[in-house]
Amino acid sequence: MALASKKSLLPAAEERRRFQRVRVHLLGRYMLPDRREFPCQIVNMSPGGLALLAPGIGNVGDRVIAYLDHIGRVEGKITRIIDNGFAMTVGATARKRDKLAAQLTWLANRDILNLPEDRRHDRIVPRNPISLLTLEDGSQMTCRIIDMSMSGAAIAAENRPPLKSLVLLGKVQSRVVRNLEEGFALEFVHEQLAETVEEAVTAR
Repeated sequence: MALASKKSLLPAAEERRRFQRVRVHLLGRYMLPDRREFPCQIVNMSPGGLALLAPGIGNVGDRVIAYLDHIGRVEGKITRIIDNGFAMTVGATARKRDKLAAQLTWLANRDILNLPEDRRHDRIVPRNPISLLTLEDGSQMTCRIIDMSMSGAAIAAENRPPLKSLVLLGKVQSRVVRNLEEGFALEFVHEQLAETVEEAVTAR
């Protein structure tokens, strides 16, 4: 038992040694074990864990699934409760951790270099939320944009395209990344400019 106990402590210690957390400003959504979903903002992250500001707080040990702008899907368990949020582990293979490390390095450098890009990607509701979605087979359907940022959008429509399929939202090439209770979420293949994103996604 002593050996098993010692072994179980290694991942946390290893995470502290191997991974340095970087300050990032990423938006996303997460789901708690009771299937409630909430928006969130990541304040720091490493390939082994992250801290986020969140309106819905679970319990230490709860499993969390999160979808983050730029990063995609991550899952792990709540390790501690912080002011207005919580910290959680990131469960990933060695290969995915290496990919996360590269993504976080890029995000940190982007902020340091002050590249011309909205750092927080605030979500907005377009003035005209009705758009046209073109599917991979060329068929089209009318949809409603629930909200959007420069990197993606939440969509309400009669039908849900397959996950990972490529679609056009207006004139913006996008990928279906997950299903929502009222529709589905798209990630734009190329991030959009704040000045033109609304016009691009509602273009017909």
